Amino acid sequence: MAFLDTIMWPFSWAVSFILSLWHNVLGLLGLPEESGLNWALSIVLLVLVIRIILIPLFVRQIKSQRGMQIVQPELQKLQAKYKGKKDPVSRQAMVSEQQALFKKHKVNPFMTCLPILAQMPIFLALFWCLNRIGGGIGWGTTDTDYQAEGYFALSPSEVVSFAESRLLSVGMPDTFLGAVQGDPGLMGGTVAVIALTATMIVLMVSTQFFTQKQLMSKNMSEAALQGQFAQTQKMMLYVLPLVFVFGGVYFPVGVLIYWTATNFWTMGQQWWVIRNNPTPGSLAEKELNLRRAAKGLPPVGEDARKAREEAAKPKGEHKGQTSQPKKKKKKKKKGQR
Repeated sequence: MAFLDTIMWPFSWAVSFILSLWHNVLGLLGLPEESGLNWALSIVLLVLVIRIILIPLFVRQIKSQRGMQIVQPELQKLQAKYKGKKDPVSRQAMVSEQQALFKKHKVNPFMTCLPILAQMPIFLALFWCLNRIGGGIGWGTTDTDYQAEGYFALSPSEVVSFAESRLLSVGMPDTFLGAVQGDPGLMGGTVAVIALTATMIVLMVSTQFFTQKQLMSKNMSEAALQGQFAQTQKMMLYVLPLVFVFGGVYFPVGVLIYWTATNFWTMGQQWWVIRNNPTPGSLAEKELNLRRAAKGLPPVGEDARKAREEAAKPKGEHKGQTSQPKKKKKKKKKGQR
């Protein structure tokens, strides 16, 4: 644990500092410092700070997702070219051509999942904080040590306040699994803990599912809805919620608040992007152009490109028509009428 603590030290200090800062600010605004609502709002505001910091990564994620959708037709051709070829030379050639394709279109597949990976240290720091100050097992130090010495930027009095705070009669360090197993260190009543944590797990999982479903149904082009990229997105649609279902039973209430608030932020941020700056060729872009047409505005994206191509066609070739050759007028000979 000492090695992990060394790696996690800056994240644990940052999380505890932001929590302490918002806890004091909310206390100055009139919320009792020992109340669970104060600490719950401090966690939500922690999410706000982290997600604002991660906005540049989110922008790069959106660009990478769109780039991956754009290159799908070429990737499918590449996969068809090497279909059935399993020898090392063919595999290496396919990988080289894929990398060249990504470089040409400035696409980085890793960027599509970078924001969620960037949040994992914060998530772990908060998880460790709540487990330790709440007397979590196996951390090498008891909660009494932290209540006497403090936890990173949290003072001893703040550690006690955080550990003993209640939200709807449930303690911040309480877990669903602890309530089911009859953990004697449970802060709240068993029924209250099960009810609150189960509700938050459902919220956390449903928002995760809806966010991914919104992306697939609204903001993916027809080409991207086929092939390996689409299969990866479908896997994320069902696998990630399952991961949070099984993991959520171990999460303290404070961590459930953090991840649920994060999912709501992601869902709202993604909805705004899809509505106002959709992927070219997607259903969201068609809906945007319908709204623009109702306001008398010109189309954008793929529809605008098609309109330009249609307007550039010679007269008589619009909408599938072909131009007919003009008949030449015969010159009349002298003496003919």
